[in-house]
Amino acid sequence: MGERMLNSVATQSIRHLFTRCGELDVEIRCSPPSKLMQGTIDSFKMRGKDLVIRREFETAEMTFETDAVALDLGALFGGKIKLKQPTQAISYVVLMEDAINRAFEAELVKPRLQNLEDPALTRLSGGDPVSFRDVSVVLEPDQRVRVAAVTDLPNRSDVPLQLTATLAVHKRRRLTFDDATVELDGIPTDVQPLSRLLTESLIEVLNAMVDLDRFNLDGITLRLNRLETQGKKLILSGYAQIDHFPKVA
Repeated sequence: MGERMLNSVATQSIRHLFTRCGELDVEIRCSPPSKLMQGTIDSFKMRGKDLVIRREFETAEMTFETDAVALDLGALFGGKIKLKQPTQAISYVVLMEDAINRAFEAELVKPRLQNLEDPALTRLSGGDPVSFRDVSVVLEPDQRVRVAAVTDLPNRSDVPLQLTATLAVHKRRRLTFDDATVELDGIPTDVQPLSRLLTESLIEVLNAMVDLDRFNLDGITLRLNRLETQGKKLILSGYAQIDHFPKVA
């Protein structure tokens, strides 16, 4: 009965993290069950599919699994989960290519692509801010990625930008576009020099954009150890620091 109650409370708390949940499965392991009366469980595991974070960021799959966890027994009998101390969990997240592309239109992301006033850009625009739009990503094998975008300058609209790069993890909290190469195939000859300079600036913008601290969940800090491209999937694995369970409104 204690495990069922804990599963129920944990499921309600986890659902509160996401704007939308598809499937959500929470599993509490406690053997023997009497350990629960001491406020200890062997592990906590969450598996979710089709989860939306902050209304705009879609994850196809997300899994957290902890080792032993110490709980405040009094809070549990009050229908709440309270950790006696922070704990870590192995994390696994799957993002689909089309969801990554939709994320470039998210309200948290667009300001990092629009009205940029970096001197390297404004020198090309005569001093006006520069915006990148229509950003699209194609995932390729071996952590490679192909990125395309478009920008406009006062004297030239619809300048196409193309690059290839290797996705990498920097300091466990940022995704970076390493070994980036400007691609000029298919770009009109007269605009290629301009496209090259603008694409080099776009690479810098992308490298400063994906910081996991901007996507942390309530009480949960995500960190990455590795990533892998697999078809149309970007698979991220690492760990999560869980400081507290979210409060259910």
